[in-house]
Amino acid sequence: MFELQVVSNTPLNGIPDINVVAETFLVQIGYIPKGYDPKTQAESLRESVPYRLFMDYFMGNAAKAWAVEELAALLGTTKPTIYRHINKLKSVDLLESMDVEYDGAARKGYRIRYGDLAKAWSFTEANVTMAMENYRKTVTHFQTLARADR
Repeated sequence: MFELQVVSNTPLNGIPDINVVAETFLVQIGYIPKGYDPKTQAESLRESVPYRLFMDYFMGNAAKAWAVEELAALLGTTKPTIYRHINKLKSVDLLESMDVEYDGAARKGYRIRYGDLAKAWSFTEANVTMAMENYRKTVTHFQTLARADR
């Protein structure tokens, strides 16, 4: 299922700090909730599991596919927590899965689609376009039914 939070925004092009851009963007798209309060020892958003997962691992080495077990160990959290955050990124269509070797066994791994956020975002945009076209068709149909019902 595709799910993206769309909010009115201005481009962040004038901001030179990657962390400020990342925090703002990740909140804007709904990956990290506004006012997020980490339920862990993290003292800030930048120390939180979802932020570090995205920035340190998926963006830090975008071409590498990461096994969930590996990410859980590196981030000091549980596999269900990693899956929860991976599923949010998958719902925005930014991640792809592929087989990886971890701990001597084949596992499912995840990475930024094509190892490139800009290319991955084109999938997100295509999904938004399709969703908006479907809303338009529904609104048109709804209006037709409303006229006929009067």
